[in-house]
Amino acid sequence: MVKLQPFPSDSFHCLFSRIWPESNVNSLIFFRSFFCYVAMEFREMEEGGTVTRRWEEMDIVILVKIFQSLTVFELTSGIAHVCSAWRLAACDPWLWKTLDLSMLESNFIKIPLEPCVYVHGHSDKTLTRILKISLSLSRGNITSLFFHVNLYISEDHLTYTAQRCPRLRRLVLPAWNRVETVMIKAIDLWKDLESLTMPSIVNFPRLVQAIATNCRNFSELKIMGPFDIDFASSLVTYLPTLKVLSLRCSKLYKDTLIFILDNLRCLDVLNISHCLLIHPPPPAPGRIVRRLDKTILEKASRLRKFLTCVRDTCIMCQRTRNDEGLMRWYKYEKGLWKEDEVRSLAL
Repeated sequence: MVKLQPFPSDSFHCLFSRIWPESNVNSLIFFRSFFCYVAMEFREMEEGGTVTRRWEEMDIVILVKIFQSLTVFELTSGIAHVCSAWRLAACDPWLWKTLDLSMLESNFIKIPLEPCVYVHGHSDKTLTRILKISLSLSRGNITSLFFHVNLYISEDHLTYTAQRCPRLRRLVLPAWNRVETVMIKAIDLWKDLESLTMPSIVNFPRLVQAIATNCRNFSELKIMGPFDIDFASSLVTYLPTLKVLSLRCSKLYKDTLIFILDNLRCLDVLNISHCLLIHPPPPAPGRIVRRLDKTILEKASRLRKFLTCVRDTCIMCQRTRNDEGLMRWYKYEKGLWKEDEVRSLAL
């Protein structure tokens, strides 16, 4: 027979105030419910007497399953400081396959000079704290890392993260304003990188060259921004074995699309859904292509998947045109930027 005795209220408040002194009412309610479920004394009745097991002696497997229901913000708010058993559970590799920071945004303003954004110091400090705790608990086991489209990480953030995520396979980092110059060094450390979601950048040739040199299993790329012939040429030169490419909601020239279809011979999946397709390229005045012609369709027929949408009635196509191929995601539904018709690239 097993009897469960709730964790004493006074002990809960003492522990909570020590670990989360600045927590709000909602956090207090959440963690009180959490402790009432987890933090108990186990009284096991046996022949010859009573054996007492305290709540901190709870089975590690059970703790890990419970911790899997917590967000990264809850996991990094002091759980690991309760006791050694809880810290051991909080470091379990199953909790840290993915570090999802796609809900965390920077408090920033746009500025005319590079890096074109000014990030409030409090935002940087918050991210620093979360990264330090997460990367300490993860013990190098993170394989997928997701950042918000409006989370502008610093060079120090990226360097610190790259050094502590040696097994990284997938990176979603749409905002590079403050890290473009150190991204090459980060790529040097990610030998297992397979998938990257990134913005349009000036130093794209150097980046893909670094990927080709260091990441032998790289196969998926998503570009969030205009994609021109220079980008395409770099891919053909350095990543000719690329399997999956998504350019959804971006500005794309027809000639560039044809170049991709002709020269990326290993390409298996191409997503140009909701793209602003333009012809001809500069310096000639361009016009919007509202229908894919026979030439493009024939060249794309060799692909396993060719995902398209250029309908005038499509809301996303209209938005891409209104934003001139450089999406202002802040204007639209929360989390819309995470979507992709290629399932492996969606969040």
